[in-house]
Amino acid sequence: MTPGRAAVVTGAASGIGLAAAERFARMGLKVCLADLDGPALHEAAGRVAAAAPGGEADVRAVPTDVARLEDVQRLKQVAYDAFGEVAVLMNNAGVGGGGKPWKDVERWRRLIEVNLWGVLHGVQAFTEAMLAQGTPCAIVNTGSKQGITTPPGDAAYNVSKAGVKVLTEQLAHELRNVAGCKITAHLLIPGYTFTGMTARGPEKPAEAWTADQVVDRMIDGMARGDFYLLCPDNAVTREMDERRVQWAADDLIRNRPALSRWHPEYAEAFAAFMAGAAKP
Repeated sequence: MTPGRAAVVTGAASGIGLAAAERFARMGLKVCLADLDGPALHEAAGRVAAAAPGGEADVRAVPTDVARLEDVQRLKQVAYDAFGEVAVLMNNAGVGGGGKPWKDVERWRRLIEVNLWGVLHGVQAFTEAMLAQGTPCAIVNTGSKQGITTPPGDAAYNVSKAGVKVLTEQLAHELRNVAGCKITAHLLIPGYTFTGMTARGPEKPAEAWTADQVVDRMIDGMARGDFYLLCPDNAVTREMDERRVQWAADDLIRNRPALSRWHPEYAEAFAAFMAGAAKP
């Protein structure tokens, strides 16, 4: 990430998005912050400007509802008008609180529109312009472990993040098959992170990572060329994540019940697998 270039971050008013925007600014990038209009966005822009070498001149705050394609297209126009190019696009905006498969259809609709369509709108609005630059660029989409192991409890959120995973994998494949393309795609997969969306109180639980730790992992992984930017936390190791993902994939291969990790008949087998004492 070369100083003087530009980054666009959605969901930048708080959490991982704000931490990323501040980090980009400290790295010498100009930053365009996008989030819903309100005091939080403008306060975030002030924090990022304080970290940017050029201060307010290197920062733009753009009220944006990522569920609306026209908003994201306007965000792209503001970024290019202000900075002339985009080196990093981070499609990070997201909401929680979906619901069961047969309930809360309007909550489902809003969550899918933000978490999945919002990422797709970013990809659709920015990718061709970034390709035309002919310069090294990166697109980072924020996914979730819940889009991979799909634990019960919030089907809508899991569906949205599973969609982000597949979309980002397809994006990476398509980009590497464009002659001369210098854009890389990356899927950020946070662990338990203390943010406004996950907080149950004012104090960070000991098990959670901070948003800054997630961004550290993201920057390090991008520098290595990783596609899957898988983050542990203070309670779950990389090895534990890998075994959970393996178990989930083996549900299909071994024709087990869906979500067998949470099925009472498989509780002992899963516990033994996680302990490394047995194969599934």
